Amino acid sequence: MSALAAALAYRRLVQESASLRLLRSDLLAVTAAVLSTHLSAPGARMPAAEAHELIDADLDELRDHFDLGAKSAKAYCDDWRAAGILVRRPSADARGETYELSPEAIEAIRVLDQLDRPRSTVTESRLVGLMTAVHRLAVDTDSDVGRRLGALQAERDRIDSEMDRLRCGDVDVLDDRRALERVTEVLLQAQDLPGDFARVRARFETLNQELRASILDAQGAQGAVLDDVFAGVDVIESSDEGATFTAFSALIRDPERSAAFDADVADILDRDFARGLSADSRRALRTLVRELKNGSRQVHGVLTEFARGLRRYVYSQEFARDRALRTALQDALAGAVPASRQRRPYAELGAELELPALRSRSVGELSPYDPSDFDTGVALLDDTPGTVDLAVLAALARETEIDYPELVRNVNEVLTGAPSATVGQVLAAHPASQGVASVVGLLSLATRHGRVSDEESERLDWCGADGIDRWARVDVHVFTEPVDA
Repeated sequence: MSALAAALAYRRLVQESASLRLLRSDLLAVTAAVLSTHLSAPGARMPAAEAHELIDADLDELRDHFDLGAKSAKAYCDDWRAAGILVRRPSADARGETYELSPEAIEAIRVLDQLDRPRSTVTESRLVGLMTAVHRLAVDTDSDVGRRLGALQAERDRIDSEMDRLRCGDVDVLDDRRALERVTEVLLQAQDLPGDFARVRARFETLNQELRASILDAQGAQGAVLDDVFAGVDVIESSDEGATFTAFSALIRDPERSAAFDADVADILDRDFARGLSADSRRALRTLVRELKNGSRQVHGVLTEFARGLRRYVYSQEFARDRALRTALQDALAGAVPASRQRRPYAELGAELELPALRSRSVGELSPYDPSDFDTGVALLDDTPGTVDLAVLAALARETEIDYPELVRNVNEVLTGAPSATVGQVLAAHPASQGVASVVGLLSLATRHGRVSDEESERLDWCGADGIDRWARVDVHVFTEPVDA
């Protein structure tokens, strides 16, 4: 590429990239600090009204140190949304809208974080990972059967030699320095997860708009149109973001691999070298699987909503109405061109049109009256009252609510013979009769009436309603005194 071609490409990038737009902003420090404080967590999404309130409080404090003028949080959020830094979506859980960071904003904040806390660019674990990946690629792309068999044989000989050394008691444990180095590499890769998931969500939304537009151009039967639409979903799998999401999703959907990954993380945190990690690093490592699941769940939610919306758009014949409207608009525009040669658009027609009090900027803002929207269906009939069974009501209440009186009795009974007790000790003496609900209830009581130690963890076991034994590793919750009923 010549210098001119590269300069033109970079100029286009500078003009179009929201990441660079944020990085060259005059208020970069304030914008990055405010947004990272409230929306930097993976998958973070906040109601617009709550975000305005919190950011207004931040601005009041920041005005003592920065020239921010009198703009409100809502005005700043509108500017950030127009610049592609914030994404505003309708809330799925309640009325209103939510804010979240765009993929470009996440990337820009990552750049600032790396500049503020530079990390070593060359480490042993990174070089080993690079060499391993290159070797794996060379083997997997080799069509020579002999060379591939030789590589597999060499790998098996190495494994056999390692097993022989272990049988003889020769255990070579990784030293603390290299272990911490590898953990740091894992955490650095984990920091890319929010941006990866955000880019996948954005790619799905772009594909949604493209396929809806293609429906209006498609010809043929309704089934053929639908097949053409969903064939386009495969486009996402060929992108880098789609490949990343597919790998993450495969891990999360496989219960065995997910449980093994979670167990490996717990084992690492129990090692002696893990005490050298900061509290933030330990927390990030402990919640790594949960963040993977949350990110995968959000992307699956977007994909599900995308697929349902397209199916509804086709089967409800909305696309046919939009196609007819587009055809009518195109016919009107085509007729307006020759008519403009005979009569100017601003010439008086001799007719009066009474405009509504509410101004509309787009035809899409108008909602035609549909009588079916007010159809309440078949009238409800009075039902014959029956006899209430107290035992059934009690069982129903126990299925829907946590039995706190029972948990209080269990805690106080354990504390009669000991000065303190953890949630795990209470469960050992009194198994969870309501499954995970009892575990959640005990953790809630310990949070209010005891203390929580995030430096230690313990394993909690219970049996679910389906009869399957389950367990979880949580921070140690300790009851230090009897709980009031």
